[in-house]
Amino acid sequence: MIVGTAGHIDHGKTTLTRALTGVDTDRLKEEKARGISIELGYAYTPLGNDILGVIDVPGHEKFIRTMAAGVTGIDAALLVIAADDGIMPQTLEHLAILRLLGVKRGVVAVTKIDRVDAVQLEQLEQEIRALLKPTDFAGAHIFRTNATQPGDVGVQALLHHLGQMATTLPANDERRLFRLGVDRVFTLAGQGTIVTGTALAGSVRVGDALQLAPGGQQVRVRSIHAQNRSAEVGRAGQRLALNLSGAGKDDIARGTWVVAPALAECSPRVDVELTLTPDCGLTLKPWSPVHVHLGAAHHTANVVPLGDEVLAPGHTGRVQLVLDAPVHAVPGDRFVLRNAQATTTIGGGVVLDPFGPARKRRSEARTAWLQALADFIEGGTGDGRTSDSHAAGRIGNASGDIAALLARGPLGLRTSMLVRLSQLPASQIVAPPGTIEVPLQGDDKLLIAPAEIQSLQARTLSALADFHARAPDDAGPELWRLKRIVSPDMEDRLWRRLIDTLLADGAIHQRGRSLHLPSHSVELSAEEQAMAAPLLASLLAGGFDPPWVRDLMREHAMPEAEVRRLLLKLSKTGELNQVVKDLFYHPQQLDELARIVATLPEVQAASFRDATGLGRKRAIQILEFFDRVGYTRRVGNIHLIRPNAAWSYSAS
Repeated sequence: MIVGTAGHIDHGKTTLTRALTGVDTDRLKEEKARGISIELGYAYTPLGNDILGVIDVPGHEKFIRTMAAGVTGIDAALLVIAADDGIMPQTLEHLAILRLLGVKRGVVAVTKIDRVDAVQLEQLEQEIRALLKPTDFAGAHIFRTNATQPGDVGVQALLHHLGQMATTLPANDERRLFRLGVDRVFTLAGQGTIVTGTALAGSVRVGDALQLAPGGQQVRVRSIHAQNRSAEVGRAGQRLALNLSGAGKDDIARGTWVVAPALAECSPRVDVELTLTPDCGLTLKPWSPVHVHLGAAHHTANVVPLGDEVLAPGHTGRVQLVLDAPVHAVPGDRFVLRNAQATTTIGGGVVLDPFGPARKRRSEARTAWLQALADFIEGGTGDGRTSDSHAAGRIGNASGDIAALLARGPLGLRTSMLVRLSQLPASQIVAPPGTIEVPLQGDDKLLIAPAEIQSLQARTLSALADFHARAPDDAGPELWRLKRIVSPDMEDRLWRRLIDTLLADGAIHQRGRSLHLPSHSVELSAEEQAMAAPLLASLLAGGFDPPWVRDLMREHAMPEAEVRRLLLKLSKTGELNQVVKDLFYHPQQLDELARIVATLPEVQAASFRDATGLGRKRAIQILEFFDRVGYTRRVGNIHLIRPNAAWSYSAS
């Protein structure tokens, strides 16, 4: 069991820790000289069949950041109040931080009882009970201690009570992937880089490959100390010291996470549910600056409300935190906010979506998704421990059901995203019956509910009907243009599967590269077909450099306007493609040019020009056409083939 101290400066937290464990946690020279704790201290002692770990935190208001880092991931709080001082400002602030971080178990130690009489002690205990009554610590045991007295009965009674508390802790879910928030990093001669922290989820073994988040460096575990003892395995809920290879001390800071690689993706935007304390004295408006304590990390951020324009003291609302740097988080993680000057704790809350969007933050779809995530978190805590009201190992809805996420989330969810949301390995992500799975690159899959597929099909047919109504003389949009109309953000492979199904069912038809409803057609008259035939033949014979409209006019002795009209109509039926004004390509030639693009290691104007024998200007015109129709996209001077955007529709 891990216990974190809390309380005002000079109320005896370090002395009490030494009395409980025999360890002096003030290890710094400055701490010895000033007689106060500045950094986190760690102490361990046997506790029945378990080991008690105590994290001793500083009480001074200047070190609240350190205190918040220390109590993340603890099992219980040890609130320390000196009998002669009573309840003080940091007593209140530490208690507020404990509540904001979701710590629900606690015990109170009244220290320095030799400095007051029995009446004062009784009065203080009444004040403490009144203070704790509206909190989860209501009814917490209060122990009277004199930690400077060897063998003090109060200290012994407190230690015995902590042992009883340890037997009531909920089980840790070791199915989850490993997460450890670093609160200390140092080097040891002959061993290398050591990081310490509380394992919030999963387990780790010697030899495991992990990843730093943020940073991304791959590291390997050389050795493990769990609860101050050498071990082959470290488990959720334990204080761990990991000897890492692959990264140096300068690569890791307090607040870095050491995680399973599948959890390493970070984001600078986090959507959260935030509660402001009633006495914070601050109303948050759009882009209000704040300090954020998430795990052991400290960041500055701006607040973007996702509901009302302002959030008043004592109120709860959903906001996006736009941070100064990418952070690692999972749904259910707790955080603390301080004001822009970092002088006052103003609130805190729980992470909903660790990958908040940069736009459309307040859309109806986003609101539904955040509510789905809030419901998902109900099944367990974000740190891998199960809440008291839920069965061990359960995630999301009952029995780990992800149906609500699929129904109210984006158009399909990747298994890799579900891994990050649940912290479960992909092998343990069980989709609801009937869920459609679309294979993606690598081992990833896109999961989508059948109802969503039906909705997408209806939207596609409606989009085609609208297109035909606006452009009755056009055969219909090509594949990727229609995708941009229906849902630009949809996964390409899902889109292709959707269109394949609609084509197979006869709900839509294809002519050339154009998609259209069965009831829609654009036909050339017999006379127009006769006039168009020689034009098509000339364009096909022109290969990669077909004749322009004016060249066809001279070759076939036809009015320029008539040639242009026929070619435009042929492009609308899908039998030609207009690359630029008055320049049309036969589909066969574009198919060949697209194949050349696919063979080039890097598609630039120069390399495409050399591969096709065209001039630079024409090469650029064709590449821009491929960009426009969705076959490629331009990044700088390079044209990249879009994932799954095969040029020929029948291509795999």
